[in-house]
Amino acid sequence: MVRFGRHLKKLRESKNLSQQELANLCDIEHSQISRIELGKINTTISTLYLIASKLNIDVSVLVKL
Repeated sequence: MVRFGRHLKKLRESKNLSQQELANLCDIEHSQISRIELGKINTTISTLYLIASKLNIDVSVLVKL
């Protein structure tokens, strides 16, 4: 989960988005993005697809570590 969180952070930053901006795009709490990036929670598949769509990437890019 920690490795995935680091990967998500790099992808988010490559799109010049803050955690808050991504959370707003996804209509989820900022704290959820933070916990995902820190590897504190195991997110759902539906949230993965939502995040990938808001980052304009395929979900396979998001889960490729």
